[in-house]
Amino acid sequence: MTSFRTASYRPVIAWFAALSSLWVFGVVTLGAFTTSIHAGMAFLDWPLSNGSINPEGWLSEIDKFAEHSHRLFGMVMGWLAIGLVVGLHRYEARGWLRNLGWGSLGIVVIQGVLGGTRVLQDEVMVPGFAMSLGEMLRIPHGILAQVYVCTLFAIAASLSRPWIEGIKAQTAFHPSAGLRRLALVSTLLIFVQLVVGALMRHNNAGLAIPTFPLTPEGGLVPSHWDFRVAIHFTHRVMALILTGVLITLAIALWRSATTGSGHKIAAGLVGGLLVGQVLLGAITVWSTRNPYAATAHVIVGAFLLATVFTVTWWTYRSSFVSPRSASLAA
Repeated sequence: MTSFRTASYRPVIAWFAALSSLWVFGVVTLGAFTTSIHAGMAFLDWPLSNGSINPEGWLSEIDKFAEHSHRLFGMVMGWLAIGLVVGLHRYEARGWLRNLGWGSLGIVVIQGVLGGTRVLQDEVMVPGFAMSLGEMLRIPHGILAQVYVCTLFAIAASLSRPWIEGIKAQTAFHPSAGLRRLALVSTLLIFVQLVVGALMRHNNAGLAIPTFPLTPEGGLVPSHWDFRVAIHFTHRVMALILTGVLITLAIALWRSATTGSGHKIAAGLVGGLLVGQVLLGAITVWSTRNPYAATAHVIVGAFLLATVFTVTWWTYRSSFVSPRSASLAA
């Protein structure tokens, strides 16, 4: 088996990883839409839907379509995760990358268990909380989905031609320490914001402050506070902080002498996604939480995380290049 392994660029597994990275957005989109239209309990059983893989009405009733499509996309994601692990184990020389593949498969398994338990435990109440156990599990399910997005993009980037050929030519990207820190902080802040957003969505706090940018009283700070208002207001404050940090990151990437054309494209993409995300957040409030706007807000947030994470992963590429891996790639 070892004789098959190499750190050379292999188009098949590289494109397979890229396809998996794109497919996960289908899973996230359908999951976000399911939440936005409150269709998480369209079917009361799991893993089948009304006892079938082709339940009656799922192509004609929007709630059933959203939930069952999410399940089907998740099932395909599981097979893609298995295929990725097999390909990495057979052909990839870098042990850390093979382990990352196993980690991604583990996340898929946990996500499946969380999703299923969310359905099966929907009526189990937790003392002292307004949400049932099943409803609570929506929160880690949504958060772990973002971790999985990052994991897949890390694998895809590490298998890509520019990454591999950079190792071969020993021309690994060497950004400044300041740019590395800025990229890492940006990634962490986006992830925190997505966690806050998940808490807000699943606590039905998306309209806890029903006007934007000012509160109903015409101020910047709410006059009435409770948990839902606090979560919503935290989301707004984090958005303001992130806007400044991400603009700084985009400018730094564009102006850095060590970045190539790909990083400048990423800088433009970060700026565009940031503008879109702010507009979608405002539209979600102005439209009294239109489900399509709310879903788009989640998806653009995931794309923004994936983009900034990939930039950050790339800034640390030289940390993954050892003399042994360089010789294997030669």
